[in-house]
Amino acid sequence: MTSTPPPPPISEPDPSTFTCSSSLVGPCSGCQRHTHKYGAGGLPLCQWCLAPVRENWGTSVRFTSNRP
Repeated sequence: MTSTPPPPPISEPDPSTFTCSSSLVGPCSGCQRHTHKYGAGGLPLCQWCLAPVRENWGTSVRFTSNRP
């Protein structure tokens, strides 16, 4: 059984904010942590809030990451 480490405190931004301009940084719609916004009107999620959502999507939904 492997366990993932808990996410850092909400005061620490998502690592995606280090690779984008400050105009593309906004609050995560799940936990309000600073994260990369994915387009106007999108609901951005930090990597920790996105993980459980992706598990519920199923195999019919594709997710392409643009992060290195």
